[in-house]
Amino acid sequence: MSEPDSSQRALVRFFKERVPLQLEVFEQLAKEPIPNHMKRWWYALGGTPLILFAILVTSGIGLTFYYIPDPDQAYHSVKYITERVYFGWYLRSMHKWAANLMVIAVMLHLFRVFFTSAYRKPRELNWIIGCGLLFTVLGFGFTGYALVFDQLSYWAAQVGTGLAAKTPVVGDFFQRFMLGGEVVGKNTLSRFFVFHIGVWPTVLLALLGAHIFLFRGLGIADIGAKQLSPAEARDHETMLKSGRYFPFFPNHAMTELVIALAILILLTELSILWPATIGVPADPISTPAHIQPEWYFFFQFQLLKMFPEKLALGLQLVMVVFMVFWPFIDRLILKIWNKPWLSPAFGLAGLGVFLALTIREAFHGYVLFHDWFPRLVSGL
Repeated sequence: MSEPDSSQRALVRFFKERVPLQLEVFEQLAKEPIPNHMKRWWYALGGTPLILFAILVTSGIGLTFYYIPDPDQAYHSVKYITERVYFGWYLRSMHKWAANLMVIAVMLHLFRVFFTSAYRKPRELNWIIGCGLLFTVLGFGFTGYALVFDQLSYWAAQVGTGLAAKTPVVGDFFQRFMLGGEVVGKNTLSRFFVFHIGVWPTVLLALLGAHIFLFRGLGIADIGAKQLSPAEARDHETMLKSGRYFPFFPNHAMTELVIALAILILLTELSILWPATIGVPADPISTPAHIQPEWYFFFQFQLLKMFPEKLALGLQLVMVVFMVFWPFIDRLILKIWNKPWLSPAFGLAGLGVFLALTIREAFHGYVLFHDWFPRLVSGL
């Protein structure tokens, strides 16, 4: 036996004696059976939010070194990051675009699960947890947007917390708790900052842990195949020999690595082509002519414009309840009508309404659209 081999064995033995980990556990994880349909990248969207979350944590830590959560200094600290810190514009732009892509990734993952009926028994709880992950990501976006403390983000926070006050029973308490008072001020920024870097990450990690625990215990839904029993799902060797599965490592791990590299390239291109900007400082006295939230709240914003406030909020509440408990509603639909196509039809209708209202709000107040589009139509 050569001396290097002997040294390596001694080093492995040293750590095995002091770190209570079993290598067999890691070997079992590496051989986790993955259904063949997961070879297609659009079925591998579940790992994308985790990749983006890692990028957000890394870039967010960098931004935290310079950001000051105080009404008198928040705007200037963001401006300093954007204009003075070496590659600060890139770090902030990466953080901004990663946040937007994370919302898109979670939405696409939920759409994929919905339209492949992967939420059905026994995965109802995992669907509910997935909805919780989406709401948490939206909470990240809302608090992060307000931290910039320019004119638009200030008034977006004012409007958002004002709408939260309309929630039955707990609305007033929730608004005062978020604001730290009656209006957006010093306490508001510090609380939003705590939510953004402390509360939401903790909630997200807890939900991710529960999500991973459940899908590891139940296995990944094999589309078009029968649900395996718990005993069958634990028999990895038989599953891999069936030809309908492939091992997690290196096959699926390489897919996720390629996706991660593609995301980094895309984020860099977006950051260079459309870097994060900053508007004028927040002015509590002057209300902007056009207050508009981030794009992922356009749907709710349009509902508030189209219907009376209480009706719009009621509709949103009903939609959220339907979305969260859809696995049980779907089971009821199948039991009553026994038409499997009804659930995808409801999903397509809901997706169509969401996209239509989001696009409508995106073009609302857009000068170029309102300028050339009517003239184009009248000239046809």
